[in-house]
Amino acid sequence: MGLFDFIRNAGKKLGIGDDDTPPEAEAVKKELESHGLGTDKVDVAVEGDKVVLKGVVGDQSVFEKAVVAVGNTLGVSKVEAGELKIAEAEAEPVEAAAPVFYTVKKGDTLWEIAESQYGKGKGAKHTAIFEANKPMLSHPDKIYPGQVLRIPPLD
Repeated sequence: MGLFDFIRNAGKKLGIGDDDTPPEAEAVKKELESHGLGTDKVDVAVEGDKVVLKGVVGDQSVFEKAVVAVGNTLGVSKVEAGELKIAEAEAEPVEAAAPVFYTVKKGDTLWEIAESQYGKGKGAKHTAIFEANKPMLSHPDKIYPGQVLRIPPLD
C-alpha cells in the first residue's frame, strides 16, 4: 500500500530545467512544507522520477495530502510512502489506511467526480472533495487533467 502512481508530465513545476527533469529533493520538501500540513517530521528523497516519503505525520488526511502534494509535481511518476507513518496519541506510529485517489480526466468537474465516486445524486458532495484537497486546490474550478485528488470517505 505504499506506492502511488502519478502522471509524470502533469503537475506543478519546481525549480529550473526542462519538463522531463525530476525535481530536486530539497525543492520537493520545500513545496511540501509550503502547504502547512504539519510535515516537519517527513524526510523526502528523489530516486529518478520517484519521490520517497519517510517519517511521521499527524493523521490520515495529512498522509494523503502529503502524497498528493508531492505526486502532483512535474517530473514525478511515483510516490513511495510505505515508511510514512501516522502518529497516534501516546502510542507507536501506525500504518496508514489505504487512501482513495482519483486522476482528473479532460472535461471533469468536481461535481461529476463526486457523482462517480459517491454515487448518482451525490454531486453536491463535491465540496467534501474540494475541502479534502486544500491547500493544494485554491478554487473548485481549478483542476486539470492528470491531477490526482484525494477522495475522502463520507461520514
